[in-house]
Amino acid sequence: MGERKTWTTEEFGSSHEGAVGVLLADGTVPAPVLAEMSSGAGGRSISEWSVYDGALAHGPRAAALRAVCSCGWSGPRYELDWEAIGEQKLIEAAHGTADTCLEDWDAHTVDVEQAAIPLPEMVTVLLTQLHGEIEKLARTSPLAAVRAARRLEVTAAQVGYWPAHDARHDTTAAQAAAALGLNEDDARKLMARFGGWSPYL
Repeated sequence: MGERKTWTTEEFGSSHEGAVGVLLADGTVPAPVLAEMSSGAGGRSISEWSVYDGALAHGPRAAALRAVCSCGWSGPRYELDWEAIGEQKLIEAAHGTADTCLEDWDAHTVDVEQAAIPLPEMVTVLLTQLHGEIEKLARTSPLAAVRAARRLEVTAAQVGYWPAHDARHDTTAAQAAAALGLNEDDARKLMARFGGWSPYL
């Protein structure tokens, strides 16, 4: 996959990495565009939506944009009106459409969060309060905030160890991934990190 601007959330990371996807008139996804370096020595592969304007040095002309996610989800298709675009640069003419794609992906991540295993309300409240207290502490004593964050890191490792081992024995990789809102590879690595085993075993 070529270089392009992507979106992630802190909790789900690369398991749900979003971007603006491009569709051609026949419904296919175009290959990345090779952008040659000014020196003529090689180039780089780009799949950013705005390069698909049909110009001679760029990729084929995009017929539509849509949000896409690394999990395989894709949002609704938004047709591009090239008669209205005219001589405008695609990045300017379709900026609003790209923003709509981001909104669609945001809604997708909300669905992912709601589909993940729910946390008890008290746990969510305590985590939110703790977050706020550490941010407040950072304004008066940054080092104390760093120590608090470190203590939180140590606590997470301690409380996550046995649950990771229990979950490893009681659930399949697919079940764990679905519950955590991650793909199977990321879920396996997370469980291994908390459980203290190699993710490659």
